[in-house]
Order: sequence, then structure tokens, then C-alpha cells
Amino acid sequence: MKIKLLLIGKTDLDYLKKGLDEYAQRLKHYLPFEMIIIPDIKNTKNLSEVQQKQKEGELILNQLNPGDYIILLDEKGKEYSSVDFSEFLMKHMISGLKNMVFIVGGPYGFSDEIYKICNSKISLSKMTFSHQMVRLIFTEQLYRAMTIIKGEPYHHK
Repeated sequence: MKIKLLLIGKTDLDYLKKGLDEYAQRLKHYLPFEMIIIPDIKNTKNLSEVQQKQKEGELILNQLNPGDYIILLDEKGKEYSSVDFSEFLMKHMISGLKNMVFIVGGPYGFSDEIYKICNSKISLSKMTFSHQMVRLIFTEQLYRAMTIIKGEPYHHK
């Protein structure tokens, strides 16, 4: 199974970039992993939140393929423990799923159209994180899940 992480806008802070790069490299040991950065929308001051989400939604749709299993990282999504998340991934891996796409939206979330086509929503916490910070937290959790699946000692119970 291949995993893609779609991101709206580049990662601005160096420490986050370094962390993302570190975990992206580690993940490649376990499965094909790709981060795709969708450029920020320009001139957002002239757009309402809804218009901005719609424009971002169009850009997200351009990155998706038929058969992709789409998971939104969303505050209203299901929460998992690290072990439960690894079981969720394993279930989809053994089902023969080819592509799983996780999407981190922009600062206002997702358009209605993106919500309609998603297969699942995951929340990383009841707390709110910046969409920049979510990237690193999620990528680390994805790496952690892979080490749990492989029975490696990274995760401690």
C-alpha cells in the first residue's frame, strides 16, 4: 500500500521541516510514502472562508485518483490510540488497498465537496493544533504505527 500526505501550503518553520523530513525518510523503510504540497491560495484577503475552502478543495481534487482511500485529518474525526491507529492501517493494508491519502486542510478546514468524497476522518486530539504542527504530529504517528505493525521497539506500552 502507498500512503500519500496532501498538505495545503508549504511548511514554514525549519524545525517542522526537519522533523517532517526525518519521519518521511524513516517511513520509506516500511512503505512507499509521499508528501504532496499544494500551494497556498493567493489573495485570500479578498475571499471568504467558504471561498477559500472551495478553492483549496479544487486543488485537492486535482491530486486524487479513482480508487484512493481518502482520510481527512479533521477535528471532528475519530480518535485513535497509537496501537488502534496501527490496527486501522494494518486492516487496510491486508485488504489489498493500493492508495491511502491523508489530507491536512488549510486553516479553515475542508470544503463540503471534500467532506462528501472522504472515506474517513481522523482527529489527532481533542486539542486544536495549527495545520503546520499537525503535519509533524501525524507523520510521527504514522511512523510509530509502522513500528508497532513490525513489532519494533520504538513504541512502549
